[in-house]
Amino acid sequence: MGYYTRILTPTAKTVSVAKLRAILKAEGLKASLKVEDGAGDDWTGLVLAHDSGPEIAAIERNPVAPGELGQEEIEEFLEEIADCKPESAAKWLAEYLPKVKTIYAFQWLSGTDVKNGRAIVGSLMIGLHKTVGGVIQADGEGFADDEQGDSILWQFSDGVKGPWRMAVLRDGKWVRFEMQLGNRKHREAFLRGEIPSGANVLE
Repeated sequence: MGYYTRILTPTAKTVSVAKLRAILKAEGLKASLKVEDGAGDDWTGLVLAHDSGPEIAAIERNPVAPGELGQEEIEEFLEEIADCKPESAAKWLAEYLPKVKTIYAFQWLSGTDVKNGRAIVGSLMIGLHKTVGGVIQADGEGFADDEQGDSILWQFSDGVKGPWRMAVLRDGKWVRFEMQLGNRKHREAFLRGEIPSGANVLE
């Protein structure tokens, strides 16, 4: 299956290939975008590759509609988050996900490990996210909110360690901070929907 990151957006309008290429150009990144599925700007599949080298990512545009893959993914996500914590974030996502109209899925390929492949796919995702909005979902990491990309739901493995940017809801707004994923007290506080004692609160 490979590693996937996704943008789940309430925007139905397709972002053109020209716009995506302009994002790469604006960042000074040398990579090509080729339409694999669909026609012109009514694309459903793209391949992002180094100008002279391996493919970096396969990109799918999946509309969310009855009978479509996008709808199936939303239903799977809703089932997946039902027992996740914090409960406040799970409830927020349960209300947000049914509003999603398009899923942009990035499958990371071998080209991410060549030269600046990770930076290229990351920059394209950030640029696309700024264009369409929405939440970000990453395999093994879970969901990030629709503003700064900070993790809002605990979907990490038990052995995870290191600093990580997180966010919890307070009075309907996301409060952001950096915590230590391997710190048991930090982890327990986050699961309760609280800012861990000693965590670095961000502006």
